[in-house]
Amino acid sequence: MRILMIGDIVGPPGRRVVTALVPELRRQEQIDLVIANGENSAGGRGITPETADELLASGVDVLTSGNHIFRQKDIIPYLEMDVPVLRPLNYPPGVPGRGHMVVRSANGMQVLVVNLCGRVNLMDLDSPFQRIDRLFRDFATVPPVVVVDFHAETTSEKQAMGWFLDGRVSAVVGTHTHVPTADARILKHGTAYVTDVGMVGPYNSILGDKIEPIVSHFLTQMPARFEVGDGPVAFDSVLIDIDDTGRARSIRRIDRVVED
Repeated sequence: MRILMIGDIVGPPGRRVVTALVPELRRQEQIDLVIANGENSAGGRGITPETADELLASGVDVLTSGNHIFRQKDIIPYLEMDVPVLRPLNYPPGVPGRGHMVVRSANGMQVLVVNLCGRVNLMDLDSPFQRIDRLFRDFATVPPVVVVDFHAETTSEKQAMGWFLDGRVSAVVGTHTHVPTADARILKHGTAYVTDVGMVGPYNSILGDKIEPIVSHFLTQMPARFEVGDGPVAFDSVLIDIDDTGRARSIRRIDRVVED
């Protein structure tokens, strides 16, 4: 089976490009499941029910998130509904939403999608390593295909998660930094890995936001209003080919820069 994982979607430009490209990619690449990180889809910070619905209607099957998931308050009741939108699994018990779900792909296979958030230089959450271990113990039988979105800041924590789960999951895909990395590979025991898939957001930007206010902030340390950029949009993703046993056969980047 073939799974497309799309990087952090930034604001209206990112949503428009996902809507334009995903149906085409599904046909061209014979994709069975599309997962996208949507936590920056609402004005660059957070996600709303409206932006989630828009992305799900575009051909995305599951939306993951990270440290900005609760930035927009109206997402809270939405997360309690039966919708394919995840928040990190390692939030404390009782937090709205869920951190994993089993979905059926276009080829009929069941896929366990897990969303984790890192702790190094990011958030004070439960250990993502211990939390996913507990999740696996909760399953009578874990589906053979398991995809993990690890939303984390540091390369070391992401690589550690890749090796920790090597052979236990089909793919560990890093998100959060909005910068695509060139280390997509199959680890020793059959897990596809990439440190960061990147983003879908303005190409001539700083992480999807307009350049000038951020440069000014670094120069002066004065508060600045950050806004989503404009112009051409980077579309960053990885396509993962997985066999029926859940082992990854290949992972390759699909990156484009398109006019918005």
